[in-house]
Amino acid sequence: MQDQQRRDFLKKGSFFGASMIAASAMSLVPGSANASGKKENENSRKQTRTLGSGSHAIEVAYGMGLGCMGMSWNRSFVPDRKAMIGVIRKAYEMGVNLFDTAEAYGPYVNEELVGEAIKPFRKNITLCSKFGFEIRDNKLTGAFNSKPKHIREVVEQSLKRLQTDHIDLLYQHRVDPAVPIEDVAGTVKDLIREGKVKHFGLSEAGSENIRKAHAIQPLTAIQTELSLLSREPLTEIFPVCEELGIGFVPYSPLSRAYLTGYINERTTYVPGNDNRITLPRYQRDAVIANWKIIDVLTTFGNQRGLTAAQIALAWLMAQKPWVVPIPGTTKLAHLQENLWSTDVAFSAEEWKQFNDQIAAVTIVGARYPTPQTK
Repeated sequence: MQDQQRRDFLKKGSFFGASMIAASAMSLVPGSANASGKKENENSRKQTRTLGSGSHAIEVAYGMGLGCMGMSWNRSFVPDRKAMIGVIRKAYEMGVNLFDTAEAYGPYVNEELVGEAIKPFRKNITLCSKFGFEIRDNKLTGAFNSKPKHIREVVEQSLKRLQTDHIDLLYQHRVDPAVPIEDVAGTVKDLIREGKVKHFGLSEAGSENIRKAHAIQPLTAIQTELSLLSREPLTEIFPVCEELGIGFVPYSPLSRAYLTGYINERTTYVPGNDNRITLPRYQRDAVIANWKIIDVLTTFGNQRGLTAAQIALAWLMAQKPWVVPIPGTTKLAHLQENLWSTDVAFSAEEWKQFNDQIAAVTIVGARYPTPQTK
């Protein structure tokens, strides 16, 4: 049923365009992006959001980037490479200018894919990658490694795979408890001085480490899981980001496709190429228990001609003007659907109604088997 609703919407949407979606919004919530309803030329999107502040700021078209991990890794099936290059290039043609990858995705193959795809327009986009894991024999070992020497080695290898001379936004993928965060920040600061990196970010870092790193090398963004199923950063990390002028990049903003309605208790995952098989929240009982969230999204969206995914993304972007989600997709139709969500806004009444309904749902299942933020 959810698949059919999504397909029906996309079919209608192809005729009416994004401006009709914006018309469903009555007014704006403070901090949300203005939905003008105007059509704009491809690759000249006026609506932008800013990650970071001052000389450490990055302007992001649409206020939304593209997460590329699932195009080659960790989502059960591996799509055709040529088709995925086409999705990335089409995203650029549509105005997207921030693309996210990491050496760990594959490992390595996702960086190679992204590097080939963005080559024709590399100078016009923001390229993000990450370091921080120990990889041996082309496999993740489960260990962290953010030793300064290793960071430098990773950056050199990533630059080759990405076919570029610099990484615009380099994240530490996970905090390494064996390496002081000040040493990590200092190493990235040196790489910035050398021109190999432009900006610094942390992924899944706690407030204390954010402050310590920012004191050494100002941070542009924190990338941490945030969605309607994972709302902890709103109270734990947002205050620090706002205080220090750091942007926030939610990864898995659609909860690894769960918030689209595509995943249900009958969904199967391919062992060895899908981390959802190991995550408590994606097990059968949790999927069933959390379906109340899908009910809220579809009911709210159906009344406004929007999909569950669009409501979920619009909710994220309404939190703060410096929130830039990076939903991933392997399908052009879903790419367009996601981008149209940037034209959606809530009236004050809608905002209260929606949040009250969400707050009444108790989320079942941890997002990871072990804590991530440190």
